[in-house]
Amino acid sequence: MTLSQLFVKILPFTKPYKNLIFYTLILTVIGSLAVQVNAYILKYTVDTISDLLVEGTPLVRGLYILGFISAILLAKEVVYACIQFGQKFYGEKLRIMIARDFSQAIVDRILTYRMAFYTSAENESGKLQTRIDASISSLTRLVQNFFIDILPLFANAIVALICMFLANFYVGLVGLFIVPVYFYVSQLQATKLSGFRRRMRSYRENKSNQIINLIDSIMVIKSFVREDIEAERHRSIQYDMTENQMQTRKTGFIFYSIKSFIEQIGVVIVIILTAYFVLNDQMTLGAIMFHIMLFNNVSAPIRQLHRIYDEVNDALIYSESFFDILEADDAHEQSGGYIPTTLRGEIRMQDVDFEYPNGVKALHRISMTVKPNQITALVGLSGAGKSTIINLLDKFYHPSSGQILLDGIDLREYDTDFLRRNVGLVLQRNHIFKGSIRENIRYGRVEATEEEIIDSAKKAFIHEQITELPNGYDSEAHLLSGGQQQRIAIARMFLKNPPIIFLDEPTANLDAIATEQIKKSLDAIKVGRTVVIVSHSISQIIDASHIIVMEKGRVVEDGTHDTLYQKKGTYYRIFSAMANSLNIQKITESIRG
Repeated sequence: MTLSQLFVKILPFTKPYKNLIFYTLILTVIGSLAVQVNAYILKYTVDTISDLLVEGTPLVRGLYILGFISAILLAKEVVYACIQFGQKFYGEKLRIMIARDFSQAIVDRILTYRMAFYTSAENESGKLQTRIDASISSLTRLVQNFFIDILPLFANAIVALICMFLANFYVGLVGLFIVPVYFYVSQLQATKLSGFRRRMRSYRENKSNQIINLIDSIMVIKSFVREDIEAERHRSIQYDMTENQMQTRKTGFIFYSIKSFIEQIGVVIVIILTAYFVLNDQMTLGAIMFHIMLFNNVSAPIRQLHRIYDEVNDALIYSESFFDILEADDAHEQSGGYIPTTLRGEIRMQDVDFEYPNGVKALHRISMTVKPNQITALVGLSGAGKSTIINLLDKFYHPSSGQILLDGIDLREYDTDFLRRNVGLVLQRNHIFKGSIRENIRYGRVEATEEEIIDSAKKAFIHEQITELPNGYDSEAHLLSGGQQQRIAIARMFLKNPPIIFLDEPTANLDAIATEQIKKSLDAIKVGRTVVIVSHSISQIIDASHIIVMEKGRVVEDGTHDTLYQKKGTYYRIFSAMANSLNIQKITESIRG
């Protein structure tokens, strides 16, 4: 991305603050004029004192002149201090506002992306977070520096250059010619460092992602005593980062020395040239200091170019990934416009194939029918594709080929928001948001009353446990046990009260008593609804009106429990294994005894 392209992309974010920018520009112009006052005052002072010494004027007149000059310089500093305050305040305010808008824009955008965006290897949570945070920080720092540092410095340089040309054309040329040389060297520096910066971005993303993974898996790491291996893995990334940083600094210092040398050459030429004009009676003695100070005002932004280029190139590099995320139109979750008045809940899959973004093919020519107002169980070993089907039915992904029909209409044509409002989803591992138990249950329907929240908690058999907590429904939800959190998720689904329900191992994290309680509540909510359940629980499977058996991404059997069991096929083997794992025979003997 070029600098001009970057400013075009940033421009829409700055438009709401055009008045703020206008005030900053006015202050910048006034400030750039005020900066040149010192050079004129110094020239006047040197020339006047020189004349006084030649004329032998009494000291009293000289002190009067010095007092007058001091008053002017003091007044100028007061004005300039106010101008600098305004520039810094408006610049910082602009940075804060744009940082807020950047952050909100990226969140608003990624919330509209389909699941494939989040499951991509490039968008792992740690990498994505680092990329967004670093990009926003770099871009807003560029905006701030532009109005606080870059713009005032270059405005000062332009005004100083004009003053130099007005005073002496030849001295002005020295200041003018030194600028493009310095820019050229700085551009070489930026090009040389760009590779190091891109690698550093990658290192930071990988480091952040690794730390997040380390924290998430700390129990496994400790249980297998793998602390040394994980530390070594982190050390490897850290050493690569260190080497890259050292190469960056080394290159930067080399170019900094070159640019300092170029600047000093300019100062020497100005001194020699102005001294020549003084000796030739074409300039006064004060003109030497006058031009040196003006040249210093021209070279000041040049001295800052290495830092400015660092900021700009960081912004250019990070902006690529930021705007790649912000403008990832191909990742946008598509939605149809069809909104029916009611949903019967008949689901048909016809020759559906599906392949995940990472290339893993999960489903092969799946054809099945889920009848309305019935319970359909998906049975199969782990990796058979059961959860993938749930993902497709909820439009988290689209089939690679084939068609999914809901009430005879292609699922792609449905309005996605409408569809998900009418589908309840309970997963094996449900996310509990940071906040109170009440807030987590109310997530199912934000306008729910307190009575409705309590009623849904009772149906999920969690109300009594909540009331026993010191803060009741105001207690932090993430402090609950895994089984309790699962029941909070089920209570959330009760509150939503949808006509279609997808259950993916809903009782997997519950104890036996809780499982029995949840089964009763699930049995109650299943009545008159279309239910698709993925479960390894015998009781859940037997209750299903319709059982679909899957193996390696294919449907291998389809029917009722009795007919499938009599076939002695895949379902028979899976069901028998479930029964044996529970030691049904001994349990039966114990109950009879």
